[in-house]
Amino acid sequence: MLQNTPIILASKSPRRQELLQLMGLNFKVELKDIDESYPEGLSPAEIAVYISEKKAKAFKAEDEIVITADTIVALNGEILGKPEHRGHAQEMLKKLSGSKHEVYTGVTLVKGDKIHSFYDVTEVTCKSVTSAEIDFYIDNYKPYDKAGSYGVQDWWGIVVVEKINGSYTNVMGLPTEKLYKELLRLTKA
Repeated sequence: MLQNTPIILASKSPRRQELLQLMGLNFKVELKDIDESYPEGLSPAEIAVYISEKKAKAFKAEDEIVITADTIVALNGEILGKPEHRGHAQEMLKKLSGSKHEVYTGVTLVKGDKIHSFYDVTEVTCKSVTSAEIDFYIDNYKPYDKAGSYGVQDWWGIVVVEKINGSYTNVMGLPTEKLYKELLRLTKA
């Protein structure tokens, strides 16, 4: 069973930590500062996996499995990362209002000399919102640590997101369905 497998989650995301807890996994959190830049010309899926692998390469683990992840939001090919300031968050949320976008999460698992990466993509449809609603959201939910400037588990997800095609947990930052399957595969290898 995976519950007895020691895991290092290399993420400060409270949402990723909550998801692993809900999966019943035994894990500890370890953080390292990683440059999250990436080369030009990569697709959104390639960017998410590239950054996830970059994070993973900072760790050495023999007895534990290290999990790293990176989530990005893409709207018509444009990457919407974490907002740098209030105006940047407003700009991103205005773009997402009344549109359909994709959320990509790249995940890398490391055990000993084995490195395995995968990704998931989820399509998210948002209803149109006013500037006042965007300001309310930013003021009350401070989405500065979230790709695309929103959290699917808070007001934006409850009020603005109309439809999700794919994994809900992927939009939160960790595709748990795929992760569980890949962890099982890695522990049996």
